[in-house]
Amino acid sequence: MPNLSSVLKEEISRIARKVIRSQTATLQKQSAQYRRDVAELKRQVMDLQRRLSFLETQEKKRIEKQPAEQIADGVRYSPKWLAAHRKKLGLSAADYGKLVGVSQLTIYNWEKGETQPRQAQLAKWVAIRGLGKREALKRLEMIGS
Repeated sequence: MPNLSSVLKEEISRIARKVIRSQTATLQKQSAQYRRDVAELKRQVMDLQRRLSFLETQEKKRIEKQPAEQIADGVRYSPKWLAAHRKKLGLSAADYGKLVGVSQLTIYNWEKGETQPRQAQLAKWVAIRGLGKREALKRLEMIGS
């Protein structure tokens, strides 16, 4: 027959395990819920960061397009005017193309009227068409160096 003290010890340890199990179960449930909450918050942060980066790129594109479109909207373009301006500045087609950001062949085609500048190129052309000979040469030096 088992000893009274050993039975008492077993009963006490059994009850203690039961109490501890009931107390830790609530802690485990809370801990699991907190982990789920943290995971959900991380997903939300990632989603918001993705949206923010998308919106930033969209805004950057919108801002970059806006000045070129605004400047080039009210501008009239004429191949004769382009040739006269290049002649006035005394620049080769290659040098004039460097100022505008296009090739010399493009300048020749614009002067002949075979092609027309796009909006972005037209905006750059508008920016240099008011330049004098000295200013144009200074800009070419800056571009070249």
